Amino acid sequence: MKFLRLMVLGLPLILAGCSTMSSVQWSSALPWNWFGGSATVSEQGVAGLNATTPMDEDAIRDGLDDNYRLRNGMKSANGEIVSYFEALKDKQVMLVINGSNGKVSRIDVMDPSIESESGVKPGTPFGDLYDKAFGVCEQGRGDDADLVVCKAPQSTHISYAFKGEWNGPESLLPSDDQLKKWTLYKIIWQQ
Repeated sequence: MKFLRLMVLGLPLILAGCSTMSSVQWSSALPWNWFGGSATVSEQGVAGLNATTPMDEDAIRDGLDDNYRLRNGMKSANGEIVSYFEALKDKQVMLVINGSNGKVSRIDVMDPSIESESGVKPGTPFGDLYDKAFGVCEQGRGDDADLVVCKAPQSTHISYAFKGEWNGPESLLPSDDQLKKWTLYKIIWQQ
C-alpha cells in the first residue's frame, strides 16, 4: 500500500521531468494542482480557453470554470464584424474574449488575479519587465490606441499593454524614462 501511494505521488513528478512534448501541461498532473488553481496566461491560451474553443457562451463559461458573469456583443474591427464576450466580476470587465471564424482568436486579460506563466500580471511596472521600448514595443491601435503594446519575452502569442501619463504626440512612443512609470493594463493572448 505504501508503494502505491509513492507511485501516485511520484509518477506526475517523473512525467513532468521527462516530458518532451511542449504542448502538454504535465504540471497539471502534479498532486497540488488536482483541486484547481488560479488561471494563467500561456502560449496555449488563457485558463481553459484557446484557439480551439468555440465562440459559444457555454464553452467559454466552462473554459473559465464559471468564475465570471458573461455578456456578449459584436463590433467592427479591421473592416470585419467580430463577436466578443466580456467576462465580469462585480460589474467590472476582467476579460474580453474575441472570436473569428467561430473560434476564440484573442483574449484581453485585465483581471489582476490572472498572471502569465512567468508571474507577470496587470499592475506590473514597465521597468520591471523592460529596459527600453525599442524593438519590442509599438503604439497600440484601434481600441488600444492609448496603450503601448510590447511583445512578451520569448513569446509568439502574448503581448503586454501598458498605460500611463503621456502628453506627447500620439504617433510617438513615450521615452523609456517615461514608460518606466507606466503599469501593465492588460495581458493580450492572440492566436
